[in-house]
Amino acid sequence: MTEQGENREKQPKQNRGEKRKNHNKKKEKLSVMSHLEELRKRLITSAIAVGIGFALSYGFKEKLFQILIAPLQKLMESGDKLIYTSLPEAFFTYLKVSFLSGLMIASPIIIYQFWAFVAPGLYKKEKKVFLPIIFLSSFFFMAGSLFGYFIVFPLGFKFFLSFATETIRPLPSMKEYLSFAAKLLLAFGVCFELPLVLTALARLGVVTVDFLKKNRKYALLLFFVTAAILTPPDIISQVMLAIPLALLYELSILGAKIFGKKKEDKENPNNSDKDKKEDQNPTD
Repeated sequence: MTEQGENREKQPKQNRGEKRKNHNKKKEKLSVMSHLEELRKRLITSAIAVGIGFALSYGFKEKLFQILIAPLQKLMESGDKLIYTSLPEAFFTYLKVSFLSGLMIASPIIIYQFWAFVAPGLYKKEKKVFLPIIFLSSFFFMAGSLFGYFIVFPLGFKFFLSFATETIRPLPSMKEYLSFAAKLLLAFGVCFELPLVLTALARLGVVTVDFLKKNRKYALLLFFVTAAILTPPDIISQVMLAIPLALLYELSILGAKIFGKKKEDKENPNNSDKDKKEDQNPTD
């Protein structure tokens, strides 16, 4: 009788444990599904924003392409024009220009959707670091692209057109020019994010000012290698990208000094843990 009674008591306990496990699994599945559903909504919203920007840009496709080729046209001889070597080339080039313009128009909405999706999973301290960086990234990217457009383009195009002679005439096509210009603008825009990235790492305590100063020479070598990979195979564009990167690296050191992790935070890591506990939300 006693053994039967003990078995009866164990069975409800086992059943309760299994029920709890099943309940927790259901909660995890619901949590994952809710995150995926939210991600889907954010992506759809971003895609709609890009589509609207694309539609608006396509109405001004000729003007947008004219602005893009302005640095080259100023250096070309009178009467010289861009060409297209296949029938659909001009059409697809205008589509790509409109898409890039639409992406730029929709970038604030895309950045906001990204932040709205990521922010709930961050601690209070991490939000303070990443929130300004995410929104300042657009400014630095635009600054890099404008630097490439107004400074690098004229110098690079002047170098390329200097090879023209009486018997050799440059005939750049729309497709090749768009590919060349887009790569350069993207390379300069991405590389100008360097101060933000290093300042954020310094703020989180991943790198220090002394570390950045000590590895300055290796960073300079890396900049020239990166410039050689990202830019076309000419020395002008490579140098024009490597030099700003070196200056931005020095700006990163200054940013690390001002916004880097203080000694008090390193000596008292419990302070940051308190912020995490206060801001942490329980997941259902």
